[in-house]
Amino acid sequence: MTMSAASPTPEKSVAPPTLNGWRWIPSLYFGQGIPYVVVMTLSVIMYKNMGISNADIALYTSWLYLPFVIKPLWSPIVDLLKTRRLWIVCTELLIGALFGLVVLIIPLAGFFQLTLLLFWLIAFSAATHDISVDGFYMLALEQHQQAAYAGVRSLFYRIAMLAGQGALVYLAGSLKDVTGRVDIGWCAVFAALSVLFIGLALYHKRVLPYPSADLRQDASNANVGQFLTVFREFFKKKNLLLSIAFLLFYRFGEAQLVKMAPPFLLDDVVKGGLGLSTQAVGIIYGSVGMLALTAGGLLGGAAIARFGLKTCLWPMALAINVPHLVYVYLAFCQPQHVLLVGIAVAIEQMGYGFGFAAYILYMIMFAEGEHKTAHYAICTGFMALSMMLPGMFSGALQAALGYAHFFVWICLSAIPTFIVTALIKIDPLFGRKKIDL
Repeated sequence: MTMSAASPTPEKSVAPPTLNGWRWIPSLYFGQGIPYVVVMTLSVIMYKNMGISNADIALYTSWLYLPFVIKPLWSPIVDLLKTRRLWIVCTELLIGALFGLVVLIIPLAGFFQLTLLLFWLIAFSAATHDISVDGFYMLALEQHQQAAYAGVRSLFYRIAMLAGQGALVYLAGSLKDVTGRVDIGWCAVFAALSVLFIGLALYHKRVLPYPSADLRQDASNANVGQFLTVFREFFKKKNLLLSIAFLLFYRFGEAQLVKMAPPFLLDDVVKGGLGLSTQAVGIIYGSVGMLALTAGGLLGGAAIARFGLKTCLWPMALAINVPHLVYVYLAFCQPQHVLLVGIAVAIEQMGYGFGFAAYILYMIMFAEGEHKTAHYAICTGFMALSMMLPGMFSGALQAALGYAHFFVWICLSAIPTFIVTALIKIDPLFGRKKIDL
């Protein structure tokens, strides 16, 4: 596709990505992770605290994946108009404002419907932010640098998960105990998030580099033909159907588990859960689990950099599924020892972090080409769909089976993962070249 573009603003120098990556990659991927964990996990815990049923939580919060599924429909706009840098700053400001509106809505009688609407808008803004962040990452770094920094981006994305599922959940639970009101704790959480994102926008406006590939586009060049070309070229890629199947089924079991794990930890023992407090869930699932997830992600990135994606794929597919057995143990035995529960959750989360590195690098590999920003966004759309559809029925399935048999089903859900792993084609050299960070 041919288009004219102006040169980057002359007074701004093009920063060497290798030297400046540590200034912007950590904060960028921390900012990418927070809205996602809020709408997908923090919302689940908040609604559970406020008395919403498991079936409603799973069904309606799974719809929050929709903007991440359909974001390829507007990803070419981000690809064609203005700069990814500008998109990043503007979407962070918008997300901060929307978090502020959540604070005002939580105390109202119709909070469930209204907060769902705001969470959907946050998800839409976050999906647009994802497109610009991932595109900026690929434009600012060479392919081997992308592979080398995969562990760094994963680390700070997981730190965002740690903050969201750990510190913020603990804060909400603690304020609930002090004030006796659930809504006050969650209002404080979203007020802090609003301030955080406005601060991130101001920081990124100052420190993000100006890579030469991130050119400012003229809106008159973004015509329908160019828009359709981006999609046509994606769907002409080699082994397309097999790659889509891989994106949809690699995390089939995890997609169901992630919706029901927090309610399982919070539900009373008589209902089949573990009866933990909100603070305990923040520490175990949000903090210990996220630290293990982060460690797994770093190990996964290092393993791929050392051995290549092809060699690591099967060990990573096993790592993302076999540890689901710990939830079978927890559900059948219902241990009351918090340390034991924490160890079990950490095992599962470390396996997931290790295995997810293969998924991220596969999407980067498959998106390579002229329109890699938009093509990567299309891949992440399929990634979101792979979480949305299984998550929607997970609550009803858990209600029908009970927690123990539901987690047995999760283990059986590894079968589609193993099938697509056996069939997928991987470049043997992808991800192997290392650089000094």
